[in-house]
Amino acid sequence: MARVRLTTAFWDYDRVRPLMDGTIQPEGIEITPIISRPSETFFRMLRHKEFEVSELSFANYTMLRARGDESFIAIPVFPSRLFRHSCIYVNKKAGIETPEDLIGKKIGVPEYSMTAAVFARGMLLHEYGVKPETIEWFSGTQDGLQRPSRIDFELKNVTLHRMPLERDMGPMLETGELDAIISPNAPKALDRSESPVRRLFEDYRQAEKNYFAKTGIFPIMHTVVLRRDIYEAYPWAATSLYEAFVKAKDWAYSQLIETDALKLTLPWVVAEMEETRRIMGHDFWPYGINRNRVSLEALPQYLYEQNLAAREPAIEELFAPNTLDHQFS
Repeated sequence: MARVRLTTAFWDYDRVRPLMDGTIQPEGIEITPIISRPSETFFRMLRHKEFEVSELSFANYTMLRARGDESFIAIPVFPSRLFRHSCIYVNKKAGIETPEDLIGKKIGVPEYSMTAAVFARGMLLHEYGVKPETIEWFSGTQDGLQRPSRIDFELKNVTLHRMPLERDMGPMLETGELDAIISPNAPKALDRSESPVRRLFEDYRQAEKNYFAKTGIFPIMHTVVLRRDIYEAYPWAATSLYEAFVKAKDWAYSQLIETDALKLTLPWVVAEMEETRRIMGHDFWPYGINRNRVSLEALPQYLYEQNLAAREPAIEELFAPNTLDHQFS
């Protein structure tokens, strides 16, 4: 098989690094690595299709596919996952003690359609009855981090104020101009000893464990996509990349449980690994379709409920057909 060179853009994840540094090489593929923050990667990919392979916002990708846009095709690899109870921050004087108290409040979010916000709103709706339309939404810069719009959409029955980039939601949360923020980035004010800001779920770790035990959902933030022209020219690249990503994840697991000398600067990393496996299973960050079906089906449902997609695409629509076989599930 001739080797094809592919520009490949990812953040510096331990579960992806072996592919980017050449430790693991996909069969038939020579990777040209580009390391960039997800927000930058997504903007460049969604607006300009700059890369041949990249991680991509799972929400934005699903929105495109729901519209019939087939610019990209995904493989069932999920480089970023995170429970989202921890990403809801409130002003201490806003009178928000429970999730239900968010109703009627002013809430900021860097991008309304970002996967973190979609999953957080889905969790708030299904677990606590908090409907997006009962909230006044604001989107824009947070603590100096600007996120230019990367995908266009219109909303029905929801109030969303798209603020100019120079308006910063971080100070707005501190002063109480905003009651809360839902964001993957912790507000800078959270680190101050006398901070006016706290998390809504202060024991978010336990809340997230309870949520997983109840729902089986481990939220998927990002997937991996090939540009459509690349997939059509080299359909075998989808399975080659999938197999390489699985090997890279297994390598990352091995680093976390290394006891000869700790690889990570965290005293109880091995204990944490053992506890996570006890709760979530040996392969707690699975790739493929079958073991992720509950989490995969949640997102299209949430996008539809939140008026970000006109329909719920089937999971099989979203991923390359040659990665749907049982050996990849």
